[in-house]
Amino acid sequence: MSSTAKYRFIVTMDVAPDKEALFNEVYDQEHIPNLMKVPGVLAVTRVKAEPFTLNIAGAPKEVPVAGPAYAAIYELESPDVLASEAWGKAVEAGRWPSEVRPFTTNRRHVLAKVI
Repeated sequence: MSSTAKYRFIVTMDVAPDKEALFNEVYDQEHIPNLMKVPGVLAVTRVKAEPFTLNIAGAPKEVPVAGPAYAAIYELESPDVLASEAWGKAVEAGRWPSEVRPFTTNRRHVLAKVI
């Protein structure tokens, strides 16, 4: 990411396997577009963790997925964005709160300042 945003808000979670298609549809078609309308939200990137092989200390090491599988990385102008009325309304809009959020687990939220 080569944004000028000074903050990243990182949300990670798992989702029930039978709700994964709905999760991805709603996240991409509703949740992110709603949050992108919030003043101070500059960009969003979604990722899904995968196992990988890492060559370290002279030998390959298999690394499984540890922790939540899905992550959304929000680029923010300020931490104040997260406490705004606009953010509060956006996170409760659409199908996310009733049809998706109840099927997410292992949720973590981290605010990080770019250094």
